Amino acid sequence: MSFTQFLKEKQYLQNVSSNTLRWYKHALKWLPCESPDERQIKQMVVSMREAGLKATGCNAATRAINCYLHWSSGTSGRCSSSCKHPKIQPLREPQMVFPTFTTEQVKLLLNYRPKTAFQRRLHLLVMVLFDTGARIGEALAIQADDIDLDNLLLLLHGKGAKERKVPISFELRKALFRYMGDKPGRLFVASTGRTWGRMGALRSVKLHCQKLGFTAPPRTLHSCRHTMATNYLRRGGSVAHLSRVLGHTTIAMTMRYVHLQTGDLSAVHQKISLLS
Repeated sequence: MSFTQFLKEKQYLQNVSSNTLRWYKHALKWLPCESPDERQIKQMVVSMREAGLKATGCNAATRAINCYLHWSSGTSGRCSSSCKHPKIQPLREPQMVFPTFTTEQVKLLLNYRPKTAFQRRLHLLVMVLFDTGARIGEALAIQADDIDLDNLLLLLHGKGAKERKVPISFELRKALFRYMGDKPGRLFVASTGRTWGRMGALRSVKLHCQKLGFTAPPRTLHSCRHTMATNYLRRGGSVAHLSRVLGHTTIAMTMRYVHLQTGDLSAVHQKISLLS
């Protein structure tokens, strides 16, 4: 009953998104019982690793489980060091370099001239991802009413039902104006009239990259977000502003998405070096 009540309170009292609810449900399956002790929790983490979960996967699950353990203890407020309930310490994660598109690949994608309705939709999606750094779910959920062409702003519906307005470029505004016309409703709709799904969009972008002569980087759609973040800083944008554009709650989270090449660091060093 505890699991069910926890999920109901998250859904109806805290109004978490359906994706977050699925995350909780999936993570709670690892718990051996509704009131585990320290030994059972340690064995649970061992079972995760034996099942092949990487440190990042384990930490994603244990964050949800820690939230449940705090809730089941009846402690009010946020979880802190003073809480007496069992806690799962995060595993050390390897410092990964997030994949990005190269400058040449970005040019090929943006300079492409679509001819059919499908190609125009695909090209516009790529432009939105590169220009705003939106998550793929946020991009596919864009409605005509979310677009403010006069003020060059786009309303994105992010994680946890959080909305944010992000700026768009003049180039994206022109593309949106040509594509939209006076059409109301959702921007990206499949040929069947249904919402364009993530897997369909992913397949289309990967195949499009192949036709342009290169292999899309891993985590293809999220790589557009990483590419935008890296380019934002490379051109002099601030981490604080980037954090707001990406919809992150902390700057530390933003820095995980940003990867500057050695050449970028060298160019900055030549400008600030006392010996220059």
